[in-house]
This record gives sequence, structure tokens and C-alpha cells, in this order.
Amino acid sequence: MDFSLTEEQQMMVETASRIGTEFGLNYWRDLDGRKAFPTELWQAICDAGLCGVALPEEYGGSNLGMLDMALVVEALSQGGGGSTLGQLFMVNPIFGGVSLSKFGTAHQCKELIPKLITGELNFCMALTEPDAGSNTLEMKTFAERDGDGWRLRGQKIWITAVPTSQKMLVVARTKRIEETTRRTQGISMFMVDTDREGLSHSAIDKVGTATLPSSSVFFDNVRVEPDELLGTLDNGWPELLEVLNTERIVTTAGLVGAGRLAIQLAVQYANDRKVFGGRPVGSYQGVQFPLAQAYAELECARLMNYRAANNCDRGLPYGSDANVGKLIAAQAAADATERSMQAMGGMGYSKEYHVERLWRDARLFRFAPVAEEMVLNFIAVHDLGMPKSY
Repeated sequence: MDFSLTEEQQMMVETASRIGTEFGLNYWRDLDGRKAFPTELWQAICDAGLCGVALPEEYGGSNLGMLDMALVVEALSQGGGGSTLGQLFMVNPIFGGVSLSKFGTAHQCKELIPKLITGELNFCMALTEPDAGSNTLEMKTFAERDGDGWRLRGQKIWITAVPTSQKMLVVARTKRIEETTRRTQGISMFMVDTDREGLSHSAIDKVGTATLPSSSVFFDNVRVEPDELLGTLDNGWPELLEVLNTERIVTTAGLVGAGRLAIQLAVQYANDRKVFGGRPVGSYQGVQFPLAQAYAELECARLMNYRAANNCDRGLPYGSDANVGKLIAAQAAADATERSMQAMGGMGYSKEYHVERLWRDARLFRFAPVAEEMVLNFIAVHDLGMPKSY
């Protein structure tokens, strides 16, 4: 499988690298301190046409693919944003763009995708619930029929970028489990306004990813209009999985970029820092080997992610590859940021040298958007043919 970049892809990567570097480490340190959304950066990404790289041309996109999006996210992340950059693409081109372009009506696509691509609309997705967690099929949020529409009641948790969004992709039950023959039935997706009456949210204080807030979301008799159903009523489960598998790809790309950035910062510091007779710290194998190991793991995750994205673009099964890539990338990014901090000694713990932010942010992805234990469960059952353990 050849992953040599085309001329067009190389230009995209160069553009993404330039933007990522322009809004570099100091920009992100400032945002992190203020817990501010990267509005200027996201607008620059949209203005450069990178937001719509995998979205349909008829709505203003480039009509390329997930591999191209992965390349863009990786380059932007390595420029300074780290793993949080992948979340920007997760909430907008994935939760907004992929869900609409694959499952939306012509009217929904025409109305919303162009505004997403230009940066006029931001999106989020409300899926996880306090009492369900990774067991999505146990969700309690329910959309009850109300005339030609629905009334939404329930609660979600750990929902990313709610205050900065205008549209929310809500996943809810439209049939009770006891009314179905399979637990995967009776699930539907809706695209609603974030400021809708009865929809409220409160911030969750957290360790990292400060520029993209996480929230608890409450639905108190929220009206959902008929044209806000996204996809197939009562049979949205396989459509949701398609959205979530593409989410894995941009998450992995962000982690690879973050890990490579951390190693780059550590190498620069270790090669400049001289101790014990004037030898650079970077000349010692005790410093070299952990960084080299993390780099090797990141490269493996990177190639697995490319294969997943390529298979997605070709219409081939890619869920297992996307999950494996995310698993290895999250572990490798955790190692890369941890080992980079260690190589820098006390200065790795300072905000001045940036790695501590990359470390805090990357830690989230060991259990989000899917916990590594759940990925291992998936591999054991679907790839190894072992009995389900949960």
C-alpha cells in the first residue's frame, strides 16, 4: 500500500504546517491559560479550505477523503496545537460534516454544510451519558413523539465544545429497549440548535484540553422539529458507528502530531542542554532510547491510521484499523509526552517549554473518545473471534 503524497496532498500538508506554526506554541499556551476557544486559528483553517477537505464539492468542500483529512490534522497538530487540534476536526468536519454529508437530507446539507466549511457554524455531539458511559446502548435520553416532531428528555456528560457550538448532534432512543427485538434498534440522531429552549449545559472542570470545554448537557422537554431528524428513524445505530469510526481517524492524527511535536521539543532541549563535562544530554542513551521508542510507536500508529483512512475512502471495512490506530496512538502519545518531559528534567514541568500542556491534553485520549479497554474488547471479539467478555 503506497502512501506517497500526491502533489495536491503535499500542498495541503504544507499549508496545514504553515497555519499550525503561525498559530504555534505560544498561541496555544495563551489560550490554555485563558481557557479560550481557538477562534482565530479555526477561521484560518476554514479560510484555507482545510475544514472541508473531505466534504462534498457541491457544498463548498474539496471532495477528497479521510486520508487527506488525517494528513491535515497531523500537520496542524505538530505545528503547535497538539492532540486538541484533532478535537476541532472531530466536532466540526466529523460530527457536523460527515454526519450530514452521509445521512442528511439534501435540504439539511445545503443549509448547514456550507456554513460549517466557512466557519460560520460550529458543531458538537451529545452521546455519552452518566449512567451508560461506553455502553452506549444503555442510553436513557429519550425522544418522545410530539405531533409531527419529538420532545427530548435526558442528560449527557463529557460533551465537547458545547458553549462554542450552534448545532448539536443528539443521539437518543426513540423506542424503549423493551419495545425492540435488538438493543441496537430504536436509536435515532437529531441535529438541533444548541440554544434551543429547554437545553442547558454546565462546564466540567478538568485537567487538560482547556481550550475546548467539556459540559454536562440537560434536555428538559426540548422540542425537536421533523426536519431535524438526521438519518433513519429508529435505525440510526449503524449510521452512528460510521460517524464514530471516522472520529477515531482524526483523533489518531491529532495524537500522532502531538507526540511528534513533544519529541521534537525534547530533542531540541536535550541537544542544547550540556552537563557533566559539556556533553549534551541528548548524547546519552538513557535519554535517546525512550524518545526513539516513542517515535517508533507513533510511526506504527500513523501507518495504521493511514490504512484505516484509505480503506474508508475506498468503501472497505476500516473500523478495526481505526480502533487499533487510536489505541496505539493514545499510548504512544502518552509515552512521547511523558518521556519528553523526563528528558527535559525540571523544565519539562514548566509551562515555558510547552510539553506539560501536550502531556495534559494527550492523557484524555487513553479513555476518550473510546477507552483503550473497550478497544481491546473489540479486537478480542471481532478480530480474534473470542467470546464477549462484558
